[in-house]
Amino acid sequence: MTSELTAGTEFATVAEFRSQLVAWLDSHDLTPPPGDHSLNAKHTQHARVLKELYDAGWMRWGWPESAGGLGGPMILRAIVGEEVVGRRLDDPGPYSMLEVLTPTMIDYARPELAAEMVPRLLSGEETWCQGFSEPGSGSDLASLSTRAQQRSDEWVINGQKVWTSFAQYAKRCVLLTRTGPGHSGITAFFVDMDSPGVDVRPLRTMHGVDEFCEVYFDDVVVPADRMLGNPGDGWQVAMDLLPYERSTCFWQRIAYLYSRLDALVGEVKSLGQSADSELGETYLALHTLRCRSRATQLRLADGNKLGADTSIDKVLLAGAEQKLYDTVRDLLPGVIELDDTEWRTEYLYSRAATIYGGTAEVQRNIIARRLLDLGKE
Repeated sequence: MTSELTAGTEFATVAEFRSQLVAWLDSHDLTPPPGDHSLNAKHTQHARVLKELYDAGWMRWGWPESAGGLGGPMILRAIVGEEVVGRRLDDPGPYSMLEVLTPTMIDYARPELAAEMVPRLLSGEETWCQGFSEPGSGSDLASLSTRAQQRSDEWVINGQKVWTSFAQYAKRCVLLTRTGPGHSGITAFFVDMDSPGVDVRPLRTMHGVDEFCEVYFDDVVVPADRMLGNPGDGWQVAMDLLPYERSTCFWQRIAYLYSRLDALVGEVKSLGQSADSELGETYLALHTLRCRSRATQLRLADGNKLGADTSIDKVLLAGAEQKLYDTVRDLLPGVIELDDTEWRTEYLYSRAATIYGGTAEVQRNIIARRLLDLGKE
């Protein structure tokens, strides 16, 4: 990461910022309570960690003052996320929503709305969700069909979303709807999840956690001033959101995967096994991913526009994550198949790494066509 900070922060260097953050975390016990690994417990822990970090100022660095932040470069919030998730104080899933949804609000919401709402998200007072995917529109987001129709100074929304992470806990939703044909007919709204007509139904997946939900919208009325941007800006909202999803969010997940590799090494040693080759290959996959993600982080921090190049990050993340948990299965015999542990849950979740956030097939096609200029076939 870059070594110097811009003027206006209390820290001369990134290293100084990290050093003071680490010292603060070392002196404040934010460890999750033992024994309860339920989604409810993780949601409670997420809110607790954010409140402590926000009250101490750490969660506010890297965000603009106009939205309740303390200013400074975005690299600061990447460091906070890396330390928090790497220490397993919070899970990468709920934490990553900060990096996906906060920039969207700052860039597209009315300034007054962003100033009111963003501190609620960063402080853990509220959680939000992202209503993009639909039963017939997963990787093909442009084909979404949830419709918003204007009625005077309101919009009425009807449709269904699926794979909506943590919707059962969310107070608000950044929602993509169709207001016309094609890409220019997609419009984004900021919807209160307690609005009449919103129905959230958690989905039980094979890894045994109700993380994802179906969300139904039945004549849901949304004020016109809750539109993000202008009519037809929804596709651009989605495209601008993607770099954050594949830069800072990935950086945090990588920190989490490194922590799990450390745990695996510890368990292998406790069994008296020698598995340098397999552990080395796993480390190499994670290190390659981290190097690529670091470069992406720096490009984004320098103000560069990210696009198709982040498909490389996505392919590397999926491969490294599955490699890690394949190694767990190989080196800890029976722990996946027979034991009800975190390893089993995470192994099952890792099977979806080549699907969620854009399938591996779609990402490789993007790389071939848009980066390597290999054509459509």
